[in-house]
Amino acid sequence: MTATAQEVFTETVRALPPSEQFRLAALILQELAQSEVVVVERSDTWSEQDQSDLTAVALQYAAKLYPEEEDLV
Repeated sequence: MTATAQEVFTETVRALPPSEQFRLAALILQELAQSEVVVVERSDTWSEQDQSDLTAVALQYAAKLYPEEEDLV
């Protein structure tokens, strides 16, 4: 039976002192960097539509904060 990351963290990692938790995190990151495993899945990336929607919402929000008739200086 394979344990999930959450189970390992809850049952083992939490019991370690903070310095050992940090050391473990560094070891895991070092191993991942050396293994050349692709960690980011395509489903985790933003589509062109997502980026366009975010831009539109950000511009609308900025327009509310800084109406054109107000002087910014």
